[in-house]
Amino acid sequence: MKMNKRFLGVKLTILVVAFCLTWIIPPAAYASGAGENPGKAKVLISFVQNPGRAEEALVESLGGTVKHKYSIIPSIAADLPEAAIQALSRNPRVKLIEPDIKAYAIGTYAEELNRTWGMVRIGEGTAHEQAWFGTGTQVAIIDSGIDYTNPELASAYRGGYDFVNEDEDPMDIDGHGTHVAGTIAAVRDGNGITGAAPAADLYALKVLQGGSGDFSDVIAALDWCVNHQIKVTNNSYGSSGDPGTQVHAAFDNAYASGVLHIAAAGNSGNISGIGDNVGYPAKYDSVVAVAASDANNKRAKFSSTGPAVELIAPGVNIYGTWIDSAYATASGTSMASPHVAGVAAQVAAADTLLSNSEIRDILRSTAQSLGLPANSQGYGLVRADLAVALALPVIPPATGTLAGIVRNNAGDPLAGAAIDVTS
Repeated sequence: MKMNKRFLGVKLTILVVAFCLTWIIPPAAYASGAGENPGKAKVLISFVQNPGRAEEALVESLGGTVKHKYSIIPSIAADLPEAAIQALSRNPRVKLIEPDIKAYAIGTYAEELNRTWGMVRIGEGTAHEQAWFGTGTQVAIIDSGIDYTNPELASAYRGGYDFVNEDEDPMDIDGHGTHVAGTIAAVRDGNGITGAAPAADLYALKVLQGGSGDFSDVIAALDWCVNHQIKVTNNSYGSSGDPGTQVHAAFDNAYASGVLHIAAAGNSGNISGIGDNVGYPAKYDSVVAVAASDANNKRAKFSSTGPAVELIAPGVNIYGTWIDSAYATASGTSMASPHVAGVAAQVAAADTLLSNSEIRDILRSTAQSLGLPANSQGYGLVRADLAVALALPVIPPATGTLAGIVRNNAGDPLAGAAIDVTS
């Protein structure tokens, strides 16, 4: 994937390696943590019951290092000596051990609303005229962090966590998460660009650095979202290989708790648009998979296809925020996904009583068909104007009784007088 950054004077290239892993127990199936913990494998350990200190001690007794203990699933993420995997898998308290595989950023980088053709295309002009700004909706960007010092994003930023470096400063040093954040909630101030939901509350959950990250950190981010009542997540990363049942369960459980997941479908598509090449986590039923369209309302040739595709959104030559208060033009399903996440935030703000599944139904039912195959566009192009209009609560007409006495100019009551009342 090529990245063309404006105003920075440099070109960056990220190589995304597509791979599959076989879910078997032999140590050779697990990636060694060379350079981090040599001789140890990154694993996700599912227990029969919710793990506590005893389970942590079990892992440590075999030379393992516990990275995360989750509440959203009964699992622990750990670095474990490869020689200990077989022994741990035979313990009756252990249900399953899976590799902690890599997630990769999905994207190609290259006056406010009109500078961002995608916003115009999905009906944000009409939506913003109605002041449908996504006010107060909590949106978590699970990505490379956010450059929260960028003037376009500073007012929307509400905090977060860096799961890569294990601290409370999710500053973005790569740019990917900052670009995503601008599409969702760049401030509407007459300068630069504006996001779909400029009054939303943004939270940065950093799981990527240098273009990739561990799915164990993604699970930890989902844990964080449930504990902080996050309404919408944007997930512009993925893997062509199935990250396993524990990652799947984490997304399902977070969705059951009320979190709406929006994710990039992937950039593994082909010109003919055939095949099922949607990546994970977009492929899960509990996740809205977003494909990318171009300015001609066609599927971007890189955009993944398959039955999991649910919506399509602009994802080619998207102008957006970048680190160091700069701007960049980017392409990819990574850029399409935040268009949908922003609209979801607008819908959630229009009626705060809507559940995540109800918001999802509204996005589907108001999507505009582009005349493309279903495996390319799903229900169609996301439409902010139509979605928010449908979400607004219907206010019933006022009813009541009118009583009184009608008098003539002399002040005398008029018997049998009638009054017509119009609204």
